[in-house]
Amino acid sequence: MAAAPPRARPNVVLVLADDLGYGDLSCYGNAILSTPNIDRLAAEGVHCSQHYSGAPICAPARAALLTGRYHHRCGALSVESNRGLDRIALRERTIGDVFGAAGYRTGYVGKWHSGLHDPRFHPNRRGFAEFAGFLGGIMDYWHWFLDYNGSSRRADGRYQTDVFTAEAVDFIRRHARRHTAPPGAAAVPPFFLVVAYHAPHAPLQAPDESCAPFRQRGDLHDALATLYGMVARMDQGIGQILDAVAAAGCADDTVVLVSSDNGPHLGMERYGGRRFSMNRFNGPFRGQKQDVLEGGIRVPAIIRWPDGLPAGAACDEMIHFCDWLPTLAAAAGVTPDGLPLDGCDQLPRLRGERPAGAPPRFWQFNRYEPVPCCNLAMRDGPWKLYWPRIPEAMVKLQEDNTAVRDLMARGHFEMPVRNPPVEPTLSAPREPELYHVADDPCEGRNLAAAHPGRAARMRVAAENWFASVEAERSRIAGRRS
Repeated sequence: MAAAPPRARPNVVLVLADDLGYGDLSCYGNAILSTPNIDRLAAEGVHCSQHYSGAPICAPARAALLTGRYHHRCGALSVESNRGLDRIALRERTIGDVFGAAGYRTGYVGKWHSGLHDPRFHPNRRGFAEFAGFLGGIMDYWHWFLDYNGSSRRADGRYQTDVFTAEAVDFIRRHARRHTAPPGAAAVPPFFLVVAYHAPHAPLQAPDESCAPFRQRGDLHDALATLYGMVARMDQGIGQILDAVAAAGCADDTVVLVSSDNGPHLGMERYGGRRFSMNRFNGPFRGQKQDVLEGGIRVPAIIRWPDGLPAGAACDEMIHFCDWLPTLAAAAGVTPDGLPLDGCDQLPRLRGERPAGAPPRFWQFNRYEPVPCCNLAMRDGPWKLYWPRIPEAMVKLQEDNTAVRDLMARGHFEMPVRNPPVEPTLSAPREPELYHVADDPCEGRNLAAAHPGRAARMRVAAENWFASVEAERSRIAGRRS
């Protein structure tokens, strides 16, 4: 049965982890890692099993989440901030813009990675009245440089995840007064807060007490024990955020959404001067971060809203990052303006309904300029068409890795971006593969030969989608200065 209509415009807390895989939470089947606070959210809210990021890598995924539009349209093609490829085009309206215009008090805490090196792309200029975090794609967890509404602060001995938790709790305490104010006091508007944790993205760093339970097991190498410690510390922080919402008396009318930007990195990672394989449980899925296989794009999503959604429910319907802006806006009674959205309101599905006409979904990612028929996928109901990677299109230039290391060492700085063309010699694309994901979530049985008509129809649709978003991107490419 659907929940009763909400009594008032809800607050919203959107928590986003970084490189947290589908299998990195105990409520999604991890038998090693305990995440009691996220599990509590799942028990009190809706647990999504077919939830997809907008892209298999950070900045493009965040662009889809923040705008409700495919990242190609927004101009956020990849993660190279020094080339301006992480930027959301200035013509786009972000979720902060939408909620701010509706009277919400907006804040953003944590990792931004949606525009660096130019104040026009700062969160304070993209709809978020308050910002505390870092602007690029990576930051040391102990020796950090953080931006506070345009001013820099250096590390003070605290662990970065704990800093973000403290800032989120402070924001909630300052902006939830309408629930604790005495009778007759002026009403305070609701708030919209994004908490974008950096964990468990590299560098692998966590307090010893968070790693100790995993190191003591004896069956995990130190790098993986540290990564699990990072997740456990983040879960602890999420518990503090939930406690702050409860203490403010606004738990029933606050939407809390927890998700991740993309799937996990399962390759080699540096830790303690050595390199370790980070291969770990990721559900039944094939692939990882950067892949448009299920392992790279299917990510956790848990949403709790006691006033508007059932408790302890499961949603097995397909939900995409682009859907969250219109869905949260619908929960708040807000009508998004601006450019047409690719997402749609998913409140009915989250309430257990099954509306007809779910749209197909698309993903594509490679480094630098998008390449057709490379790491491209389409979902149409239970069916998925997938073009494998073209290896040469996935290579990140060494000069861009050097720019990342400089950023970590010096913190935020303004500089002109350099974006000369990168034109590698590419191998020919392979033929697309067809999977029935409902029956074959590990994408192990290619059915293209058995269903040639379906494969052909989906191929045309995917190629047309790519041409359409690329045509729109080309019209704004010159504005990505």
